[in-house]
Amino acid sequence: MKKQLSAAAKNESRWAWAFIAPTMLGLIVLNFYPAINTVYQSFCKTGDFGRGNVFIGVQNYIEAFGASETWHSIWNTIKYALIEVPFGVCIALILAVFLNKKLKGTSAFRTIFFLPMVCAPAAVAMVWKWLYNQQFGLLNNIFHTKIAWISDPKIAWISIGVIGVWSVIGYNMVLFISGLQEIPGDYYEAAEIDGATGIRQFFHITVPLLSPTTFFIVQTRVIGALTVFDLMFMVMDKTNVALQNTQSIVYLFYTYAFTNGDKGYGATLVVILVAFIMLVTVIMQRAEKKFVFYS
Repeated sequence: MKKQLSAAAKNESRWAWAFIAPTMLGLIVLNFYPAINTVYQSFCKTGDFGRGNVFIGVQNYIEAFGASETWHSIWNTIKYALIEVPFGVCIALILAVFLNKKLKGTSAFRTIFFLPMVCAPAAVAMVWKWLYNQQFGLLNNIFHTKIAWISDPKIAWISIGVIGVWSVIGYNMVLFISGLQEIPGDYYEAAEIDGATGIRQFFHITVPLLSPTTFFIVQTRVIGALTVFDLMFMVMDKTNVALQNTQSIVYLFYTYAFTNGDKGYGATLVVILVAFIMLVTVIMQRAEKKFVFYS
């Protein structure tokens, strides 16, 4: 027999729905509807003069999977992730270990390393384009070279990856410091009494107990790296000969959806990217059980 709610419980339930209604409405309008509409548009072709959608079935998917530029852009995105994620995580972890100690000036260094996260992306792009400039860039002046850092197709993707690493180190470092402060100091004291060196303590205490934080950072940074756009858009000009070797799948989506006006094909590229990210996420979630240690 169904239990009847009291007047007070009904009133409390109505208030609960009233408080969560704005959030639910925001999710529906800003997340759920655009996602569903994107999937629908991936089966359509934009009408003449950008008006209306013409349903064409899976034709966009056939063209996308058959186009070499799709696979090339996916490979470019993976290459970028292979630079940003491992180096960004490892360097941030090392910095976090040093800056977690009670040393003079640690607060200032934490602020300095976190500054790239609060800098405007446009300003970051301008500074790095100047550093990489082949004619009067700072790097070539220091090393007395004439390297085309962002114009040479062979090394441009590495140069972009370096900017990505520089941009995320501060964010990763702050998360690592937060995780380090949750590790009880008793473990290190006991290990020191047993004669364990700092390096052994790092690999046998810090790394295992920090694995939940590391997994969270790796997972979020992989997703962030696979959806990179603004960095490449602002650093790589459309006339750059190395653009084809650096443009990400999101950059390709932008080109078709907003430059060429083919929103249906652009939506198809987005759906392919989302499916790829979901596949990577499932693999990482399965790996969590094996590599993550919860104390």
